[in-house]
This record gives sequence, C-alpha cells and structure tokens, in this order.
Amino acid sequence: MSVKKILLIGDSYEGAWHPLEGVQPELEKVLGGKYQLSVTHNYDDLATLSIANYAACISYADIWKRPMTSEQAAGLMKFVAGGGGLLAIHNGISIAGRYELLQLIGARFVTHPPYQKLSFFPSKNEHPLLEGVEAFTVEEEPYQFEFDPFTPRNVILEYEYEGKRWPSAWEHPYGKGKVVYIHPGHTRDSLIPEAIRRLIVNSMDWLMHTEPN
Repeated sequence: MSVKKILLIGDSYEGAWHPLEGVQPELEKVLGGKYQLSVTHNYDDLATLSIANYAACISYADIWKRPMTSEQAAGLMKFVAGGGGLLAIHNGISIAGRYELLQLIGARFVTHPPYQKLSFFPSKNEHPLLEGVEAFTVEEEPYQFEFDPFTPRNVILEYEYEGKRWPSAWEHPYGKGKVVYIHPGHTRDSLIPEAIRRLIVNSMDWLMHTEPN
C-alpha cells in the first residue's frame, strides 16, 4: 500500500509570527511514520491541489495581512469539496481572511489574551478524534473565535480561561471532504504533549478515512 501524501503549507518570511520551521520538525515526527509530508511556502500550489496527488492539506498559514488569491482559494475549496482533507493548526486559521474560506474552516480568529499556561479538555461526547486524548496543560495563546453561523461544527476540545470554557478544536464536513481545526500550535513546545500529538494523528486518520493505529 502506498503512503498517503500530505501537503504542509506555511510561511518563513521575515517577521512571520509563526514560521513554519518552528513546528515542522514536530509534525514530521508525529505524522512521518504513517504519512508523507511535502512542504511548501508557495500558495500557488493550492490553486492546482488535487486529490490525485495529495490526500490532505495541513494549513500552518501565517497570512494575517493578506488574503489568498481567488485562484488559490478556489483550488483549496475544490480539493476539500472533492474529498480531500484539511487540517488547520493554530495560525492556519488565518486563511479565513476570505469569506469563502471562513466558511471552509468554520470560524475566524478575533483576538487572544497574553500567552500563558492553559488547560485543555476533550469533549465528553465520544468521537474518533478523541481516542486516547486526555486533558492536558501547555503554554499557549488563548485564541478566541467568531464562528460562521452557516457552517455546522462539532467542537471536540475546549480550554479554560478566566473560569470559562472556550472552543479550541472542531471538525465538520465540507462537500465530500472533511475539515479539522486544532488551536494549540503557537510554538514547537505546544506540540509536545502526548494528547495533542494523538489528536493530530487522529485528525489525519479521520480526514483520510484511515483506521487509527
């Protein structure tokens, strides 16, 4: 059986808040034994993204100050709607600068209080994405979101901040494909807890319709 390929896209420009090189080694450790990662900084690769070449895409995009082009956005949406998987991690939600991509990912980033230690809690509802995922604590930015009212979602992870639970990860279908967003991932250290590593693997298995290990 051939190894399924994943396109990992992110940024390394000077001044990037979340350079891809910061988390790439951990993502390769987490997924490399089961999947083949192909890394790009070229967003034009999304315009021609095809399920014939990749089974899923991981967005670690850091494009807060510029939206993707119409061709790039259309390519990504066509890919997922046609059966591809999309996993967006932390700043990967920055692709929601275009409204059609906000609908794809289900929410947009609004703000975050200062970087601090946060406790994360999986949903009490049984879900394949949460297999082997326990509550954990890690230093992270407390991202807060505005959800698209027309996009259904299933929140699977929350974090606690000022006595309130906030959404941290969710999944939903998009056409024939699936989308997962995972909030922790500001730095390489964010991906060290076993729970988040397990959630990433589960997410990729879920997106690719693959049986978990």
